[in-house]
Amino acid sequence: MDRFAQTSHTTVLMELTPVQKVSRNQSTSSSMKAKSKVNSEVVDTASGSQLRRVSIEETLTNEERKSVNTRPATGPSAGTKSREQKFTGRIQFLSLCFTLFLAGWNDGTTGPLLLRIQEVYHVNFTVVSLIFVLACTGFLAGALANIHLTEKIGFGKAVALGSVFQIVAYSIQCSAPPFPLFVIAYAINGVGVALQDAQANGFVATLSNNPESKMGILHAAYGLGAFAAPLVATQFAHLPRWSFHFLVSLGLSVLNTICLVAIFRFKPQNECLLEAGEVVPEKSAVQEEQTRTQNTFGLVMRNRSVHLIAFFILVYVGVEVTIGGWIVTFIIDERNGGPSAGYISSGFFGGLTVGRVLLLWVNKKVGERRVLFIYGALCFALEFVIWFVPSLIGNAVAISIVGVLLGPMYPIVMNQASRILPRWILTGSIGWIAGFGQAGSALFPFITGAVAERHGIKSLQPLLISMMGLMLGLWALVPNAPARLD
Repeated sequence: MDRFAQTSHTTVLMELTPVQKVSRNQSTSSSMKAKSKVNSEVVDTASGSQLRRVSIEETLTNEERKSVNTRPATGPSAGTKSREQKFTGRIQFLSLCFTLFLAGWNDGTTGPLLLRIQEVYHVNFTVVSLIFVLACTGFLAGALANIHLTEKIGFGKAVALGSVFQIVAYSIQCSAPPFPLFVIAYAINGVGVALQDAQANGFVATLSNNPESKMGILHAAYGLGAFAAPLVATQFAHLPRWSFHFLVSLGLSVLNTICLVAIFRFKPQNECLLEAGEVVPEKSAVQEEQTRTQNTFGLVMRNRSVHLIAFFILVYVGVEVTIGGWIVTFIIDERNGGPSAGYISSGFFGGLTVGRVLLLWVNKKVGERRVLFIYGALCFALEFVIWFVPSLIGNAVAISIVGVLLGPMYPIVMNQASRILPRWILTGSIGWIAGFGQAGSALFPFITGAVAERHGIKSLQPLLISMMGLMLGLWALVPNAPARLD
C-alpha cells in the first residue's frame, strides 16, 4: 500500500490510478519500511480507481508518532525547553522538596519530645500513643480527600490547602494546650501532610527528565527535615517552654505556604508542568471513555497494584517512624543513654537522607526491584545486632546504617508505581499510596507504644523485625510489569 506524507493533521482525500500507484510505490518503497499503518480507509468506486483517506499519522515513524501523541496542542516538547522554562522547573521542584522537608521535620519532632510530653501531661505509653492514633486518622482522611480534591480544585489549590492545615495545627500546639486539644492538632496536621505528600509525589512522578533521580532527591529532602528536627527538638525538650519548638515549626509552615502560593499560584498540575516545558500526554479515546463513565476514585480503588504498593508504603513508613520515634526511649531505658540520646534519632534520619542520594547509582547498577530485597536483608541483620548487642555506641552506629539502607526504598517504590500504573490515574494513585502509607507513621508507632506498655520498650526490636518481614513479603507481591502503555 502507498503512503503520502502530509504537513498537517487535516485529513486529505486523494485519487490514484493503478499506474500512479506503481510509480509511487517504487519511489517510496525504501522510506515506507519505517512508517506506521494507522487510520487508513479505502473506498472502491465504480470506475475501479481507489479513493484513499490518509491522515498525518500514517506517514510518521514510531518515535514521531509518540511525540505527536504525547504533546498537547499548545505544549512544547521536552527537548526544546527554554532557559526560563528550565528555571521554572527547578523552582517548582525545589519548592516541593521544601514541602517534603517540612513533612520530615514533622515526623522527626516526635521522638525527642515524647518523654517530655509524658512528663508534662502525666500519661503512660498507651495514652501518649494517642498522638499516633489521631495522626493516623488525619493521614487517612487526607489520603481519601486528596483523590476528590485533585479532580475538583486541582494541584495548586490542594497542595496550598494542605500547608494551611499545618499552620493551624502548629498554632494550636505551640501554646501547650490541654492534652486532648494537643493530640487533635496531630489529626489536623496529618490531613495537611497527607495532601502535600500526595501532590508532591504525584507531580514529580510525571516529570519527563530523570524522574527516578528526582524522586530520590525529593525524599532525601524529607530525610533532611527528619534529621534536622531532632537536633532542635532535643534542645527544647530540656527547656521550661518546651512547646516553643512548635513555633519553629509554625514559622517553617508559613514559609512553605508562601512558597507554594507564589510558585504554583493555585494552578492545575498540567498547567504548572507546561510552564516548566514538560510534555503532558493526551488521553486516548479508551482512557477518555473510562474516566467519563467511572470516576477517578473508582478506578484507583479497583486497581490491585495500587493497594499492594499502598500497604508496602504503610509498613515501610511505619518502620521508619517507629525507629525515629521510639529509638530514643529504647536507648535511654535499655542502653542507659543520657540526655543526648535524642541525637541518635538524628543519626538515623541523617542516614536516611544519605542513602537516598548516595545509593542512587547502586539502585541503577543492581536493579531497583532486586536491590530492595538486598537492603531489607541487611536491615534484618542489623536489627538483630541492635537487639542482642548491648553496646550504646554499637547500637547508635547500627541505627544510622539501618537509616542508610531504608532510605532508598520509598523512592524506589514510587518509581515502580509510575512504571506499572496507568498514567491517567497516576496522580490519584500515587496520592492514595502516599497518603495511606503516611498512616503507617501513626499506626505502627501506636502499636509499639501499646506493646511497650505491657512488655517494656525492649519489645521494640522484635516488632521492627516482624514489620520488615511483612514489608519484604509485600514487595514480592508487587507486579514487575514493563513500562505502562498510555
